[in-house]
Amino acid sequence: MAEFSISVVQDEFSCSVCLDLLKNPVTIPCGHSFCMVCINKCWDEEDQKKIYSCPHCRHTFTSRPVVSKNTMLAEVVEKLKKTRLQAAPPDHSSADPEDVECDFCTGRKHKAVQSCLVCLASFCEAHLQPHYQSPAFKKHKLVKASRRLQEQICSQHDKLLEVYCRTDQQCICMLCMLDDHKAHYTVSLAAEISEKQKQVVETQRKYKERIQQREKELQELTEAVENHKRSAQTAVKDSEKIFTEMILSIESIRSEVRQMIRDQEKAAVSRAEERLKRLKQEITELKRRDADLEKLSFTEDHIHFLQVTNTKFILDCLHHLLKEVQIILPPEPKSREDFLQYSCQLTLHPNTAHKLLLLSERNTVVTRSKTVQPYPDHPDRFDEWPQVLCRESLLKQRSHSPVYEQFVWQFGRCSARPDGRCSYTQLLMNSAELRQWEDFTAF
Repeated sequence: MAEFSISVVQDEFSCSVCLDLLKNPVTIPCGHSFCMVCINKCWDEEDQKKIYSCPHCRHTFTSRPVVSKNTMLAEVVEKLKKTRLQAAPPDHSSADPEDVECDFCTGRKHKAVQSCLVCLASFCEAHLQPHYQSPAFKKHKLVKASRRLQEQICSQHDKLLEVYCRTDQQCICMLCMLDDHKAHYTVSLAAEISEKQKQVVETQRKYKERIQQREKELQELTEAVENHKRSAQTAVKDSEKIFTEMILSIESIRSEVRQMIRDQEKAAVSRAEERLKRLKQEITELKRRDADLEKLSFTEDHIHFLQVTNTKFILDCLHHLLKEVQIILPPEPKSREDFLQYSCQLTLHPNTAHKLLLLSERNTVVTRSKTVQPYPDHPDRFDEWPQVLCRESLLKQRSHSPVYEQFVWQFGRCSARPDGRCSYTQLLMNSAELRQWEDFTAF
């Protein structure tokens, strides 16, 4: 009874905003009391509307009332707090929104610890004591506190659902067995729960097996994706390396071609300048002779004129003129020594070498090997005949002759001989014909 009285008094001194005992209580003009912080917070939110209202009775004020602490009410609240602390059991706790509230608590609801299936109510520790102490409650069935008590009671007979009808797949009470479910297949609720639990365990086992299988598939798929990524990365690196080598090779060839063009340009300009010099000299000489003939044509010494202009003199002059402008060509090379003066060192291309050929000395020497060399795969590599290609190079210019200017190295193909030595064929081209010359050893 003391606890009930305290609860009633506490409700009278509770703030209608925070629902707790008043803290620094203030009384507004309509007569209701609130915590000073609570009423100021409410009116702060209404400042924009300039209309203030009582949170309890909704009475409005055109101007914001000035509030001050109600000293007498504050003393009463402090005494009430002390009385509540002395009377209330130390283990009583207020119910949180997610907890089940005690159906017998008035005012502040405490957390329910158990529910009674006979009383169809939930009780806190204090209000549950009669079920432990009074013989009248000995047969009441207590369960864990639940908000779903009505679902455990038969809506037709208001009795506890204790039986499960497997025919209709529903829970029934004892009276239902005698009426609508008289001839049905029924078992106790505990037996059905036990059977359902076995089914749940079996279903969980199957789910776990499927989860393990899916996790294994997921891991395998993840590994496959990683392998694909690594393979793609390796392919990208290899392709970058190949293209880099190709670019460097093209740059080298471009540099060689540029140099060849510059050399040819220099040689051509030099020859042209030499010829221009000769032509200027010839023109000077011809002008001098023309001047002499011009003087001779106006001479009055007829005897001298006839002596100078005889046929032999004219023919000799013309012959001398043609002889001076004739281009003397050197003889074409015929022997090995003649060709060697136009030769140059060839470099063997490692990407074309057969895997039974061994390159050494900066790719200038090749020998036949009995073991397969670890060359990387390349589309230009020989795989049938033991051969290797040479890098294309230009013949060094040794003469200003127009004939020899057209000699170039066209192609060098090296073949390994049975004795391990290497030979290659030189193909030379001049302005008249394409000739294939004899093989000669490189070393």
